[in-house]
Amino acid sequence: MESIKITGAREHNLQDVSLSIPRGKLVVITGVSGSGKSSLAFDTIFAEGQRRYMESLSAYARQFVEKIDKPDVDSIEGLSPSISVDQKTFQRNPRSTVGTITEIYDFLRLLFARIGKPFCYKCGVEISAQSLDKMVERLSSLGKGEKISIFSPIVQGRKGEYRKELEDLRSEGYLRVRIDGDIYDLDEEININKNKKHTIELLVDVAVIRSGAMAERIRESLQIALKRSGGVAIVETDKGEKFTFSDKFACPECGMSYPEISPRLFSFNSPYGSCRQCHGIGTMSFCDPDLLIDTDLSISEGAIIPWRNSSYFKQIIENVSEYYKFDLNTVFKKLPSKIKKIVVHGSGDEEVMFYKERKGRVLKYWETYSGVLGITSEWFRETESPEIREKLSQYMRTTTCGECDGSRLRNEALSILIESNSIHNIASMPVENALRFFENLNLTGRDHEIGERVIKEIKSRLRFLDDVGLSYLTLDRSAPTLSGGEAQRIRLATQVGSKLTGITYVLDEPTIGLHSRDNLRLIDTLKSLRDSGNSVIVVEHDEDTIRNADFVVDIGPGAGEKGGIIVSTGGVEKLCRTEGSLTGGYLSGDLSILAPKKRRKPKGSISIKGASEHNLKNIDVEVPLGVFTCVTGVSGSGKSTLVIDTLYNALSHSLYRSKDPIGKHKKISGYKEIDKILNVEQSPIGRTPRSNPATYTGLFSPLRDLFSMLPQSNARGYKPGRFSFNVAEGRCSVCSGHGTEKIEMHFLPDVYVTCERCGGSRYNSETLEVKYNGKSIADVLDMTVSEAHEFFRNVPHLKSKLEVLEAVGLEYIRLGQAATTLSGGEAQRVKLSKELSRRDTGNTIYILDEPTIGLHFDDVRKLLIVIQELANKGNTVIVIEHNLDVIKCADHIIDMGPEGGEAGGQIVAEGTPEKVSKVKGSYTAMFLKKVLSNKSKGKGSH
Repeated sequence: MESIKITGAREHNLQDVSLSIPRGKLVVITGVSGSGKSSLAFDTIFAEGQRRYMESLSAYARQFVEKIDKPDVDSIEGLSPSISVDQKTFQRNPRSTVGTITEIYDFLRLLFARIGKPFCYKCGVEISAQSLDKMVERLSSLGKGEKISIFSPIVQGRKGEYRKELEDLRSEGYLRVRIDGDIYDLDEEININKNKKHTIELLVDVAVIRSGAMAERIRESLQIALKRSGGVAIVETDKGEKFTFSDKFACPECGMSYPEISPRLFSFNSPYGSCRQCHGIGTMSFCDPDLLIDTDLSISEGAIIPWRNSSYFKQIIENVSEYYKFDLNTVFKKLPSKIKKIVVHGSGDEEVMFYKERKGRVLKYWETYSGVLGITSEWFRETESPEIREKLSQYMRTTTCGECDGSRLRNEALSILIESNSIHNIASMPVENALRFFENLNLTGRDHEIGERVIKEIKSRLRFLDDVGLSYLTLDRSAPTLSGGEAQRIRLATQVGSKLTGITYVLDEPTIGLHSRDNLRLIDTLKSLRDSGNSVIVVEHDEDTIRNADFVVDIGPGAGEKGGIIVSTGGVEKLCRTEGSLTGGYLSGDLSILAPKKRRKPKGSISIKGASEHNLKNIDVEVPLGVFTCVTGVSGSGKSTLVIDTLYNALSHSLYRSKDPIGKHKKISGYKEIDKILNVEQSPIGRTPRSNPATYTGLFSPLRDLFSMLPQSNARGYKPGRFSFNVAEGRCSVCSGHGTEKIEMHFLPDVYVTCERCGGSRYNSETLEVKYNGKSIADVLDMTVSEAHEFFRNVPHLKSKLEVLEAVGLEYIRLGQAATTLSGGEAQRVKLSKELSRRDTGNTIYILDEPTIGLHFDDVRKLLIVIQELANKGNTVIVIEHNLDVIKCADHIIDMGPEGGEAGGQIVAEGTPEKVSKVKGSYTAMFLKKVLSNKSKGKGSH
């Protein structure tokens, strides 16, 4: 069958759509945000492909797997096995790195285990295991007549008298020993200073090298020496030459023993190879006293931040204050140093008298006090509640492990080298440097034969990463630090490397976070997947990707309930001619986002001098105030390091006493008029399904208040807490307000299924009986933003918050949608709406990191209206962005580069878009020049 034929798809907002998608082609599904693209690509096509795979398993295997529901579709024909490469299902385990995800690190482990040269990490001597024949052969090469002494090291550099050891040697019939370089007869009395370090070596034999029987004698003597010492023999000649032999992987100089060199020695996820201190994480987490204690308050006012509002911790600290006689009402910073130390770090070995009431009796007992640090750390380690762990994590700091210096591995693994490089040295190189290292690696003989095929695989995978625009990433980069776009492109590179055919790949905006320069290389990668005999379906807004597609499906015309209809299918030319298609309008030029006719003039600037964090090259930057600034540049050029790590963290420290580490710089000045700085980034608005847009934006509290004021609530005595799914009285007792139940799948990832008792509503039946205009609290949470806006049009304080959510292009998301299901771009716009609903002072700095992620051309237009409005009020808006429509609308551009990684970190161009577009050597300028020169045929945005 030459096409995937879908009939009657109704998943989510899809309105009974039917279409045919050609197989073996690059297909782009596009449309405004929330129009139903993901519902078609992921929730229908991919979900049905996955379900059919599960159905193909044996009856025995299926008994371990929860039945997957069939998507709401009449039929899908011509579907091949499907693989989803999206942004949300990426493994965020800190033990995962770029190298482990792409399997490059597995090949590196194999390579180092087979051809790596071990060196002693203490004394730097090369280590190798030698056979007895090799040892005899080496000594025979000294020449006939050479006199040699064979020693067996018994003690090396340790304190003690060693009477028992010497007596044992004497009783075994040996005659002489060498102690600290001097020869002694074992018959004489030997006195050793037990307070000094000594080296004791047994003299096994003195022989002259000859052939025949003498060679056999040397062999036997070496065998005795090796056995007596546990694998090491020392041979010295009359000429002063010294040879150290070992039949194990042990340092012949210091005796440091080495384990078997196998791939697991280089695995930081195995106890065999991981650092003993950090257990392979590379970092250590600890409670930071600066984050735990507000020194401007007294303890009774809540100076111990995580202990506030806890009667349990209150009783503990009251006992401590009573024992050490200090006043809980004294401001913490005015307490004596000794008391502050005890409160924070504990009483040490000293026991404190504690008391607690039980059944009207006061029980007294003595025990040590662990301090705020110890108790909070133990609380963090032992709690099983994700909510509490998330809350306590804000008081934790992470530092590089002092034992392995962040390499994650034990010392033995780090001292095995290939061309003077350890496995960590290679893993910490950017992809482009690692590729260069392996291309220039010149192995010979046995090493070449063994390593050739492994190196070929490593180079192949490194090239795939380079092709998808990730040349600046290092192989040891931790998975949780990757953006959604980077994570997806890594998985894409892995799939290209797998060389599968006949697969349906479904991708979710793979161009996220990519500079225009790298787009075409990514598109070539997608085409190579297609040319390998696969069907590639991409959900995308990027113009280059749409224009390079073999087949385009446009869904719309609007978002949410106004979408879910197929507007156009076919080539790009057909889409451009389709009436009613917003996508076609922007592609044809009938619609466009116009650059403003006039650029704002700054009302001052913030001066950053000598910024040198990460790859920044000691740069000086002027950031204009009161205007809209875009920070641009290729991926990895230093944009986030400059704006977030340096500027934002420094101003947060100054304005809010933030404890986040500030990027290295010499001086930052010119921000005295700024009274607020906000970083609206893409991290999740919550790590558990309990978090949702309604709770995060503050919409849920007035919503619960509204329901609690209804007559039915008053009659039953329901308070606002009754309508919270975090409170036991109102929530479903089976799923505890989650709406889903976790099913363990044994050999597959856990699956969450809808709770049978509440049907996913989260509430018990009594709570759901209370209705406002015919809708329960669960019905309201299930509404989209646009539906809720219409429903609450007569409730001003709810209406205003909903209007802001609509303004940032989120009219299609549901109020109760779990935070974990939101993309990075959606989470960022929820945060933006929260900040926009607050009053601004005209002296606020807003920082947005790629806010156009997941946005259609028309949604970008809406977002720009919001950004321009903020700047019109005198605020400073700094946007890190690759989208050319946004860049051309900025008042000022700071272009970083010229490349990513070590080749970046410099200011390539500064000024208005018109000025920057004329700068030679800037990749941004090359593409900006084209969009500025394109004259609009139709409507613009401003």
